[in-house]
Amino acid sequence: MAAEIVNPGSASGTESAPGDSGEPFDPAFALHRGGKMAVQATVPVRNKDDLSLAYTPGVAKVCTAIAEKPELVHDYTWKSQVVAVVTDGTAVLGLGDIGPEASLPVMEGKAILFKQFGGVDAVPIALATTDTDEIVDTVVRLAPSFGGVNLEDISAPRCFEIERRLQERLDIPVFHDDQHGTAVVTLAALRNAARLTGRGLGELRAVISGAGAAGVAIAKFLLEAGLGDVAVADRKGIVSRDRDDLTPVKRELAEITNRAGLSGSLETALAGADVFIGVSGGTVPEPAVASMAPGAFVFAMANPNPEVHPDVAHKYASVVATGRSDYPNQINNVLAFPGIFAGALQVRASRITEGMKIAAANALADVVGDALAPDYVIPSPFDERVAPAVTAAVAAAARAEGVARR
Repeated sequence: MAAEIVNPGSASGTESAPGDSGEPFDPAFALHRGGKMAVQATVPVRNKDDLSLAYTPGVAKVCTAIAEKPELVHDYTWKSQVVAVVTDGTAVLGLGDIGPEASLPVMEGKAILFKQFGGVDAVPIALATTDTDEIVDTVVRLAPSFGGVNLEDISAPRCFEIERRLQERLDIPVFHDDQHGTAVVTLAALRNAARLTGRGLGELRAVISGAGAAGVAIAKFLLEAGLGDVAVADRKGIVSRDRDDLTPVKRELAEITNRAGLSGSLETALAGADVFIGVSGGTVPEPAVASMAPGAFVFAMANPNPEVHPDVAHKYASVVATGRSDYPNQINNVLAFPGIFAGALQVRASRITEGMKIAAANALADVVGDALAPDYVIPSPFDERVAPAVTAAVAAAARAEGVARR
């Protein structure tokens, strides 16, 4: 399958949003009209000989061979190079629970990013159910057609269980990008920020605002990578063992985070902290940012409005990152997931391990190299070195960890 932009519309001013007749031209609606993807054949069908090879009777030989030796499906179909992008539409970007149909433009967008940045084909699949059992069973039944599953925009805490149960039942990689893609890019940026300021990860105490999918995954991943300590705050304050209102996911989080034993508000946790990581939205008061340790790092990643505006963050922090493309140091998942899946598919990995994700983060950080600077701790998504570096690192890690099958 080739993902491509179709029907980009005209700049003539005649295109407008549905129901907005007479309104000014809107390029977003123009670009999306007809969808952003198409399926394209990779072999010619120009005559009867081509037809007999691409379809019957030639195809029967291939089917028989696969029936006799199922692993040949990777060699003689698209399975080894295509990913299912699966959502239920419950946590779409900053829009929330907008449903499967409304999520489809985002899933199409994700699919073309897979193709553009990693050379990986992807198929958007929006499911008309939010039931965990139904989602798991549906994806398991679809899995024979795909080499991997990218879960997207599924709300917490169901996303944790869905990913876990799918990986237990499938022998192909299952990856929830909202969790792990964000965590990989965050670790890469944090490694370089620490290197820039002459510190190690083990010396840093971080505070994460947000205990959803991204916040939980980032906290676990940074600790796995050797971070000194991290406290996570939700709407009710710091996730700590002394709280009796925690979900099972947050109770588990409380057992491994907040080694300093803090309790109370986000502002309390920020006093003396080395790192702020925002994945929640809202606004952090300036005095709380000012209370952080000298030379702190502020990664305020909410879109479109960062939890700490860069103008405020730069007053107190040595390194500032956001989720926006119009500021330096954009923490963007597209730096991670295309290369991670490309590497996993390249070696037919059965899963994506913590070691593979850490390898991806290290490779991403290394792309910056000697050009490291306060406004350049993470490369641009358009840096052509990114995907090959991440792909190679993930493939090598998969082989080292014994999850590669070729």
